[in-house]
Amino acid sequence: MSVITAFAIATFTMPERIGVDASGMLWLLPLAASIAVVYKATKLQKIKAANFIKESTVLFCSIVVFMTITALVLLALSWLVT
Repeated sequence: MSVITAFAIATFTMPERIGVDASGMLWLLPLAASIAVVYKATKLQKIKAANFIKESTVLFCSIVVFMTITALVLLALSWLVT
């Protein structure tokens, strides 16, 4: 086994540390993008490039807006409680 292969395999043995600060929340964007692409790939009857990109972008933006609104509501709720 080469050193490069061993290093690549070793990177999967420890989970990635993602903080709960603003920069850590940016990791949600690739997750939302992959969810939107996979969901639209399974739900569209005919996949044409322009339509697929448009539908995936709309779903991605909807997910991000909903997550932002939810985060703001939870922040306001925690601010009121404490």
